[in-house]
Amino acid sequence: MKKLIEVVREAGRNDVAIGHFNIADLVLLKGVFEAAHGLNVPVIVGASEGERQFAGTRLLAAAVRSLREEFDFPIFLNADHTHSLAGALEAVKAGFDSVVFDLSTLPLQENALLTKQAVEALKSVNPAVVVEGEIGDIGSGSEIHADGPDPTHSLTTPEEARQFVADTKVDVLAPAVGNWHGMRKSMVAGKERKHLAIERIREIKSATGVPLTLHGGSGTADEHLIRAIRAGINNSVWRGNADWKPVSRGARMRWCRTRYSRRPSPQYMMS
Repeated sequence: MKKLIEVVREAGRNDVAIGHFNIADLVLLKGVFEAAHGLNVPVIVGASEGERQFAGTRLLAAAVRSLREEFDFPIFLNADHTHSLAGALEAVKAGFDSVVFDLSTLPLQENALLTKQAVEALKSVNPAVVVEGEIGDIGSGSEIHADGPDPTHSLTTPEEARQFVADTKVDVLAPAVGNWHGMRKSMVAGKERKHLAIERIREIKSATGVPLTLHGGSGTADEHLIRAIRAGINNSVWRGNADWKPVSRGARMRWCRTRYSRRPSPQYMMS
């Protein structure tokens, strides 16, 4: 089976992206897996620090590993938005395939220095682990807001991205390109959608040459997702933990399958 970084790079060469869905329990994991398996597309499931604390870091790693081995299927597990080296090391030692080491609230130089140290430490445990760094302000959490930020005021610049990747040696970069965590109430109602800085994505991709992740993908206009993929996004993160809690297992599975099936061609692998 291919390693995660190989799958992500292949997606980039094919101008597609890998869907990433956050999970908080085994029911969500099962729903995401069955949707992806039914469509025969690779998938990443993620668990934030809080989700790992709730569900169990080692339990989640064992469950994903079991699905991958039993079905010989490319499902991968990501330690999403990890803010400490201790938490990142715990996830890697448990068997997570990737870590989002997120110190984006710090000044850029401090973020780069600590992220570089994390990359070295995590790869000393597992050289194949994928380490993602994040720069720019895209917020945190997955709450529903009455109002939301104006993300155009804090876009990552191509030079910031280039320097950060060069200094840290991260495998994947998560920039701020008009995306942000959470959704406005108007987005939940279908009256509004997020819009991305497509040209900025293209510039950052050219400047860094590494796979790019789009965090806070929920609520983004479908046409912007497609254009973002073609501009250089290789992975998009969708959170299901906050707004799926009251939803049945069957409804969750139908949601995943519907999102995955909205693609203009058989190669469109992102929701």
